[in-house]
Amino acid sequence: MKQVRDVLQLHSVMNLSLRKIEGATNVAKSTISDYIKRFMDSGLNIEQINILNDDELHLKLFPEHSLGVKSKKVMPDMSYLHQEMKLRKKTKVTMKLLWEEYIETNPDGYRYTQFRLHYSRYKQKLNPSMRQTHLAGEKLFVDYSGLTVSIHNQRTGEIDKTQIFVAVLGASGYTFVHATPTQKQEDFIYSHVMCYNFFGGVPRVVVPDNLKSAIISNNKNGVVLNESYADLNRHYSVAVQPARPRKPKDKPKAEQGVQAIQRYILARLRHHKFFSVDELNEALSELLDRYNNKIVNHLQKSRTELFEEIDKPYLNPLPLNSYVYKQLKIAKVNQDYHITLEKCNYSVPFQYIREEVEVKYSTQSVNIYHKHKLIATHPRLRRVGDTSTLHEHMPNEHQYVNEKMNPDRLRLWARNIGDYASVFVEDAFAEVEHNPQAYKKISAVLSLAKLYGNTELELALMYATKMNTITTRSIKSILDKKLYLAKSANNVPTVQPSLFNTHTNIRGADEYK
Repeated sequence: MKQVRDVLQLHSVMNLSLRKIEGATNVAKSTISDYIKRFMDSGLNIEQINILNDDELHLKLFPEHSLGVKSKKVMPDMSYLHQEMKLRKKTKVTMKLLWEEYIETNPDGYRYTQFRLHYSRYKQKLNPSMRQTHLAGEKLFVDYSGLTVSIHNQRTGEIDKTQIFVAVLGASGYTFVHATPTQKQEDFIYSHVMCYNFFGGVPRVVVPDNLKSAIISNNKNGVVLNESYADLNRHYSVAVQPARPRKPKDKPKAEQGVQAIQRYILARLRHHKFFSVDELNEALSELLDRYNNKIVNHLQKSRTELFEEIDKPYLNPLPLNSYVYKQLKIAKVNQDYHITLEKCNYSVPFQYIREEVEVKYSTQSVNIYHKHKLIATHPRLRRVGDTSTLHEHMPNEHQYVNEKMNPDRLRLWARNIGDYASVFVEDAFAEVEHNPQAYKKISAVLSLAKLYGNTELELALMYATKMNTITTRSIKSILDKKLYLAKSANNVPTVQPSLFNTHTNIRGADEYK
């Protein structure tokens, strides 16, 4: 209404022409004429115009658009409209259909344009995280709270900081909170599994932040997911749409949820002392129920009620088996048809010798794949040096006759070096259940003769046998440091100085007097 007041002030007080008023206000002459005509028809003077507030002035000059006329019409139920629009992807409902349903019960109600305008104004009054219309069961926003909670170690007195994982469903705002020791990949994935179990279903899309446990890179060249995180989402059939870096408006639900959890839950725990992560999660769970059951003022419903009505019916069902976190590694099959994983050995069918394989392992099992085909499964070993060999993976001995490595060739190689090399080979074979399991170790040690010579290797093996240190690393260390010479020097008789005093070519002290 400021524009109207300026026009009427210049017309009544300054008595300017339409052209000059147009130049001063940048308002079209046709509009200026309309304002002046309405002013003349209203019977008001300029003093009365200045006294009226904007709503009152609007009522006097534009009665056909006034608030008083609008108020006689039945206002649509905006909360109902908003929820129906969230479900439009499933129900195929449109704004036009909602207006037709409204006008059937309210024949004198708002026309379609005004109906849409009022709904638009309603959405603008909601908090920023609600301005995006989220479809039912579609998106889950996840993030970590910047605030941490201390865990006190009763045994050592140390204080550790736990990380608070927050997940919010887009349509209902239903929230999940979980504490973990770190933000590392294993904890991050475990929080997702707990989250989906909490909801009793999975969304179609998850929107994470760009932490390394989820996203390797997110730039103009595309999004590269961490393979373990991608494997998690393949298991649950969930698409990943990470927020753009430094674009918090891409995940407003997560931002709002984190802030709300900090104020409603973490602030209440500020004076509590926790001694384990499990104890903290119990406290979080209790306060989370209170938070989700709290009435949201502008919707007059709790997040739990909204979840039951909007999100829950449209979540995809949980798979039959919960996801088990697995780490990934690329390995090469050794000559002994085993791969090495964290200093333990696992067999594969001998046909895959020297092939590259993909290893997926959890705390319980090790699965080995070749070109996406599962070729071996083992229980997870923990003790360094342990070996798991399946009988069906072993070849018959005759299949190795023409191989580069076989027991006879290795024994011949050792005899050409010396006696201690032969003893070493026989001891290595005796340590394993199947001869091929020793091929790698024997070959690595005997190959040292090419670098240091046969004699040096024999001396090193003699020294290693006496010291009972016959690992490949220790033998190489003996050769590098020539420890076998130091041992031999200790057995050499001490040279007496008198032997040199009688030499005919040595002049005595008297020669220099």
